[in-house]
Parts: sequence; structure tokens; C-alpha cells
Amino acid sequence: MADNDWKKRLGVVYSTNPDFKYDTPESEEPETPSPDKQNLIVCIDRRNRGGKQVTLVKGFKGKEDDLKDLGKRLKVKCGVGGTAKDGEITIQGDLRDKVVSLLQDMGYKAKRGN
Repeated sequence: MADNDWKKRLGVVYSTNPDFKYDTPESEEPETPSPDKQNLIVCIDRRNRGGKQVTLVKGFKGKEDDLKDLGKRLKVKCGVGGTAKDGEITIQGDLRDKVVSLLQDMGYKAKRGN
């Protein structure tokens, strides 16, 4: 049933071939560079969050699994919640200084943004 997902075939109008299979191109995730080659920016954000502050870590390049692993390690070390998606790590609260020092201890090039 997963091979016949109609949402993946929205561009195909009609095929008369009974053996037709719609092929979706698989996107390849980029390899994650070593921590010393990552330039991460740590800043604070208050937009669209009901007045709450969050710490954003931007600039991560690499696999989504590595991003989630780094986000989990930061959340555990800071003792707060957050999320990691779309190349960004969100940590609840204003923890910019702590996150920068943790990232630098892990070997990342991290600097504090605005």
C-alpha cells in the first residue's frame, strides 16, 4: 500500500500502461562534516512563541539524524526541552552562553549571534 501513495504521484495525470510504476527520485542527504568545520550561530528568538524566549542554533550542515543527536545532547546538558529540525536546534529559554560553551567543548565553532 505504501508503494501506491497518491500524494507522491500528484504530477502524473494518467497512464494507459498497466505495468507503469511511478519512480520518485531519492534525495541523498549530505555527509556531516567534522565538528571543527561546522560554523554554528547561537541566537535568541521571541517571534511567534507567545512571548517566550528560545535559543536557536543555526548553521548545522549534515544528516538529520546527526542534527537530532546534537540537539538531544544539548537539551540533556541544559536540562530543558526543545526540538531539532530543518537544520536548526531550538532550546527553550535564554541559554545562549551555556549552549555556546557546550558546543565549543564538543569541538564545534560556535559564536553568539544577536
